[in-house]
Amino acid sequence: MELAGKRVLITGASRGIGHALAERFAAAGARVALVARSEAALKELADRLGGTAYPCDLCDPEQVAGLIGRIEADGPIDVLVNNAGVDKAGFITDVAATDIETLYRVNLITPVELCRQVIPGMLERGRGHIVVMSSMAGVGPYPGYTMYASSKAALNHFTACLRADLKGKPVGTTLVEVAFVVPTEMAENVKANPGIRKAAERFYTLHTLVDVPMAKLTGAVVDAVRRDRRHVRLPRRLAPLSLIGEAPRRSVEMLLTGVDWSEH
Repeated sequence: MELAGKRVLITGASRGIGHALAERFAAAGARVALVARSEAALKELADRLGGTAYPCDLCDPEQVAGLIGRIEADGPIDVLVNNAGVDKAGFITDVAATDIETLYRVNLITPVELCRQVIPGMLERGRGHIVVMSSMAGVGPYPGYTMYASSKAALNHFTACLRADLKGKPVGTTLVEVAFVVPTEMAENVKANPGIRKAAERFYTLHTLVDVPMAKLTGAVVDAVRRDRRHVRLPRRLAPLSLIGEAPRRSVEMLLTGVDWSEH
């Protein structure tokens, strides 16, 4: 997809990866629509990039309901980047019930709901792309990462099933699986957990893990949308784990080659 003049919606855009993605898409000529809870920071970024800001608590179902419609009142969305996420780490019995609800809603339920809202318009216009910002944590069972990792694993499978639903239709998908991105507050918070920190240290020692620079990640995501790539996997030395996890999904995809459900 040529990004110049296209409208890109990015959730969780007030800081971290979302903030950097907004800058990168704007630099590519896209018009950015930004969503996050932090109204002041969001509006400052939108003004600077010539975009629009839509403050919203993505944990609140009432605010999420109809969000795409409110944003598209200002123009159609060509690309949806489901980036917002919660990184709560810790042993499952030490986590409050409200934290569990928040994490699964922001990391999984809201991205699914936004896809449900945005896809009809994309299909009607005959163009669109959905980016799902997931994690290498969704590939394996890491100590201290029970909720976060499982939410990302579900997001990975959702994206594969969504791609099957969209087969032959003019809407592409990109699943982004990434490890620790620097510099981000999320990476620092997660590494403060003893289980995750020790697991990361083992991977660093085995030279199977390196931190991913923010510029490398954002460049890869923008390039994937341009080229309609299905996956971004960083760091590349962890890609084999992702490919192993993807194998059953790709196997089913191949077994269903030639099956036509385009009548939907």
